Amino acid sequence: MNGRSSASGSGRNATSWTIRGRESVPGSLRSESGDPVRHAGRSRAAGGRIKIGVLALQGAFRAHARRLGELGVGVGEVRRPEQLAGIDALVIPGGESTTMSNLLTSSGLFDEIKARLSDGMPVFGTCAGMILLASEVLDGRPDQRSFGALDATVRRNGYGRQLDSFETELPVAGLDEPFHGVFIRAPLVESVGPAVEVLATHQNEPVLIRQGCVMAASFHPELTPDARLHEQFVRLVHDRDDRLQLGSVPARRSEST
Repeated sequence: MNGRSSASGSGRNATSWTIRGRESVPGSLRSESGDPVRHAGRSRAAGGRIKIGVLALQGAFRAHARRLGELGVGVGEVRRPEQLAGIDALVIPGGESTTMSNLLTSSGLFDEIKARLSDGMPVFGTCAGMILLASEVLDGRPDQRSFGALDATVRRNGYGRQLDSFETELPVAGLDEPFHGVFIRAPLVESVGPAVEVLATHQNEPVLIRQGCVMAASFHPELTPDARLHEQFVRLVHDRDDRLQLGSVPARRSEST
């Protein structure tokens, strides 16, 4: 559960959120001692590294690829449906969410990604990526599409326009030290469902959330040299991969290349 509780008063800040404490965060999300890069890129039972795709239609996809590469995982840019074959997870970067929605549709990627999400593929969305993963989008265009993978309502540009961009330190569940958050035309999380975990807040608003194998951030972790949130995501991917090897979750549907 997300630890949400109602408080008296009006406005969106009348809701309080409890960030999950370190002691309650699954091991796959904790930052561990030792060599985190070697841990994140460890070999799979099949003998190869996991491969994470980065949606490369718009936005800072190369910065995401660099952070993931620093963790020792395989990385591939995704622009066409056939490039989804062979990837274990996907990162959806920031950008302009309505443009990205249109490009996803025109490229044929939207339906393919939605199907993979339904099969349990882990996904990490940042900024516009959070909007694309949400179940409800406020202040979006009527023809704007989203995957509905997160039971969350988000508002486009909820923190303001480009001139309202800011940076701040964020305490994050599972991390020993705060994470430097870069907010650029960031979406605002208006509400989340009971299955969504709030992993970080700013001024009592959720800015990092997770539901199952899907993570989303209002900010841009890829624009800092700190790879800890990408490491958390890689650990989620490994955790699911381990469960697939044990047969505790269904394998994804077969794909033709």
